[in-house]
Amino acid sequence: MLANTNLISSNFFISLPTRTPKPRNSSLQLQNLKSTNFSLPNKTATSKFPSLVKPHNLNNTRFLVQKCQSTLDKNQNLEEEEEEEEEENPGLDGKASSVLESVDGVQEGKRDWTTSILLFVLWGVLIYYVFNLTPDQTPSRDMYFLKKLLNLKGDDGFKMNEVLVSLWYIMVLWPLVYGMILLPTGRSSKSNIPVWPFLILSCFGGAYALLPYFVLWNPPPPPVEETELSRWPLNFLESKLTAGISLAAGLGLIVYAALAGGDVWQEFFQYFRESKFIHVMSIDFTLLSTFAPLWVYNDMTARKWYDKGSWLLPVSVVPLLGPALYLLLRPSLSKVPALREASSKQK
Repeated sequence: MLANTNLISSNFFISLPTRTPKPRNSSLQLQNLKSTNFSLPNKTATSKFPSLVKPHNLNNTRFLVQKCQSTLDKNQNLEEEEEEEEEENPGLDGKASSVLESVDGVQEGKRDWTTSILLFVLWGVLIYYVFNLTPDQTPSRDMYFLKKLLNLKGDDGFKMNEVLVSLWYIMVLWPLVYGMILLPTGRSSKSNIPVWPFLILSCFGGAYALLPYFVLWNPPPPPVEETELSRWPLNFLESKLTAGISLAAGLGLIVYAALAGGDVWQEFFQYFRESKFIHVMSIDFTLLSTFAPLWVYNDMTARKWYDKGSWLLPVSVVPLLGPALYLLLRPSLSKVPALREASSKQK
């Protein structure tokens, strides 16, 4: 009977499985890591919970701690790498924000149409004034003046007014000056409307032909390739020789008109009050002189030259001479850092 009892008791101890504690949450283990005692007990020591200090449970705990520590190290390394990238490329945040703003603007259809509407209203008022309200007392004399200025009339002994002759040739120079300002920095990358047809029409219509492009213009300008600078018309419009000739010719014409006597100026003002041709041309000259500083500023900022060339903005208010002086002193597009970056990216 005793033997059977021993046999049953021994089988009972053999068949009982050892309970291993369920792994706790890693965060709780990290909090209680310092309070846990990992020292192995002496062989002679007795414990009420012998399974907690078995070697394989201790190894599991150490593995979990090492895994949590490695995860924290990886997250810290990623944060440090992101900070280093931001320090190396400080313009990324600005570019990202500008891209987001542009995307939001496109999605919401945002565009400030106030300036375009005002310019369109101005253009409409001017066209109505030119065709309906301008004085037209001497149409035959206007045709005679036009033929004389175009050299279609021979020498008949009549001396043309010096101020009128100077104004006529200044109006010939204005389309060239505007072409040098608007190409290429006055182009629009957000619309498919080219600027060159309006520049060609300005040779005949002046500001009346350019105002519709001002209404439709939507910056910023598209990037310019290096090969484009060596081709017509940019190689001609970017030339310092062209700018110098325009400045010299404009200076000579203005001096020629300024040296005219008081009687000549009084005669010109009389023509302005009577002649439709001279009246419309004088308003055209005023409009081109008024808009020129705005486009000088646009070209200056596109070339990243505002810090050095801002003193030319007040000078550009001087009709023709101010913009021509800016064209002579402005940096070439090939020296603009933004242009080199755009060209290198395309290559």
